[in-house]
Amino acid sequence: MNNNISGQKSLANVQAKFSVFMSQDNAKDLVNTAIGKDAQRFTASIISAVATNPALAECTNHTILSAALLGESLKLSPSPQLGHFYMVPFDATVKDANGNIVYLTDASGNKLTDSNGRWIKKTVKNAVFVLGYKGYIQLAIRSGYYKNINVLEVKDGEFISYNPFTEEFSARWYMDHNKRKEAKTVGYVALFEYLNGFRKLIYWTKEQMMIHADTYSKAFSAEALKRLEAGEVPEKEMYKYSSFWYKDFDGMAKKTMLRQLISKWGIMSTELQTAFERDDMALDAQDKGGFISFEGEHTTMDDDTVVIPGGTDIGFTDMAEDNVTDEEKEEFDFFGEQ
Repeated sequence: MNNNISGQKSLANVQAKFSVFMSQDNAKDLVNTAIGKDAQRFTASIISAVATNPALAECTNHTILSAALLGESLKLSPSPQLGHFYMVPFDATVKDANGNIVYLTDASGNKLTDSNGRWIKKTVKNAVFVLGYKGYIQLAIRSGYYKNINVLEVKDGEFISYNPFTEEFSARWYMDHNKRKEAKTVGYVALFEYLNGFRKLIYWTKEQMMIHADTYSKAFSAEALKRLEAGEVPEKEMYKYSSFWYKDFDGMAKKTMLRQLISKWGIMSTELQTAFERDDMALDAQDKGGFISFEGEHTTMDDDTVVIPGGTDIGFTDMAEDNVTDEEKEEFDFFGEQ
């Protein structure tokens, strides 16, 4: 009972804190400029999304707004229930005014070290836009080229056959939703069909997907996932399994299937290209265990500035004590063959 009350108070505090931020004149002016007549609806939806996600409590407010504005520019909903996109906390390395990395220190000013004797960097949490697989479907359908597009897990006992040359796929689907949900996933199938009749289908086994993730994601290990699914990972080591591949393997797998399908054979609208690029940055950031700044037309997170679609920037210099930048910008193609 007490834990429930404490949790409710915590969520209420998060909502109140962000509501105060959104009521500031510079925040309201930014939203009104970017959203226009739908500003009130946007503000209500983002406050609601923040209130239902305690993980955002530690994030800087201006990065939450930046992530939400990017989603809004793509006409996607921030509702976690819809799964269009997510505002995900990432650690950002703090740097001083001269661009030097700031390290944690003790009361005497000595730098603190970790178990390996390395200095511990000071970090702050920023919210980052991460596209969900349902967001890909929404953007593809909205482009006007696709008559049909879908992706689905294939459960144990459903698969019959697949011919990769003719792309003929056969399955015996479970009609019982609960039975499907409880059954073991053995593969993934994705397809699209244009209005003109052109059709493309791909099928991957789960083992193939695990090899793909193991190859292209630095933060994921197929063997580690097997240990996690078998319940062999101690609670104290769960922090090591923060990758999206561990948290929602099926969701990431379906997203990968759509990316492989659309990026190789699909027509991509400007909105879909933008979503691909921003999602790449977020996944790259997590793989590096750090943060990458999103600079460009929609958002920038390397300082206390929010850039709205169209290029206008409004500063929030009162929202943080330190400038936050990405430590490095090494290129890494998460999805490999594209």
